[in-house]
Amino acid sequence: MWDNILSELLVKHRGKTIGVGLGLIASILLVSFGFWKTLLIVLCIGLGYLLGKSIDDDKNIELWLKKLFKDK
Repeated sequence: MWDNILSELLVKHRGKTIGVGLGLIASILLVSFGFWKTLLIVLCIGLGYLLGKSIDDDKNIELWLKKLFKDK
């Protein structure tokens, strides 16, 4: 029974389900840690996602870091 409900939610209402889950996580983080610590957590997650995506796409991370921190 639960398998059918979960599969229907993830197939037919994927965006809504992900949005509700992210909203729940964000609200728990805000109540537990406060705004600024939650913002730092979200930024770290975003940076980790970008770094992981670069690795998955076989991009040269060393070149990207050199561009990011080059002398001006």
